[in-house]
Amino acid sequence: MVKASMGLAVAFGVLAVLVAGAFPILVHRAETAAGDAAAARRRTPRAALATAAWMAATFAAAASGRLSFTTVPPTMMVAIVLSLALALRIGLSGTGSRIAAGVPLALLVGVQGFRLPLELLMHRAYAEGVMPVQMSYSGRNFDIVTGTTAILLAAALWLAPQRVSPKLVLLWNLLGFGLLLNVLTIAVLSAPTPLRVFHERAVERVDHAGAVRLHPQAAEDHDVAGERGDHEHRREPEAHGRAEAPSATRTKTNGTPALVA
Repeated sequence: MVKASMGLAVAFGVLAVLVAGAFPILVHRAETAAGDAAAARRRTPRAALATAAWMAATFAAAASGRLSFTTVPPTMMVAIVLSLALALRIGLSGTGSRIAAGVPLALLVGVQGFRLPLELLMHRAYAEGVMPVQMSYSGRNFDIVTGTTAILLAAALWLAPQRVSPKLVLLWNLLGFGLLLNVLTIAVLSAPTPLRVFHERAVERVDHAGAVRLHPQAAEDHDVAGERGDHEHRREPEAHGRAEAPSATRTKTNGTPALVA
């Protein structure tokens, strides 16, 4: 098993909770802006409860070892599809419409700034050997551009909204959607399924402790040299003082939990 460091696991967990917590806050802001205090008091707790239930369900699935790319059907893919479907359903619902109408555009854009620290954490996960390189900005994931520009665009919308063209916001939104679609595609093509294209360190299963079991064909390891991020591919040496079964998947360990949200 390859495990994330304690710091990385805690950072992922904190970020997941913060992002999830934004939803009931946006619901409350939208209902308040519409002048319906009763609806705000009624719908905000419901949104918080539903968010907590979803996070608890996905964590429980990970804790039981049921989130995997190798089962039939691949349960991890099912969780991803359900997450996307749920987000789309909310966005197209009355709740989504009220949020779009009642929450300032600067805030809606600024929320997407979470993608900056997320990408930094994903790159750290690659450096620790938990995540394949193509899922980080050292590989083929460029979603860090969305997170960085979200912060800049939100600041411009807040300070001088009259100077920001609606076309610019639309183009930024399309850019963010495209980069998100890119990383989702890479994730699918990195999993050990018939669709697999990337054969480097494919993730097979995620458990409650953040441990990642690598696909047996991914025999190469990564070594990150210093803060410059230089890396080289090499065969992992034999473990000191321990015998290794010929058929065992080669892994390394260095840490603890990660949340699935």
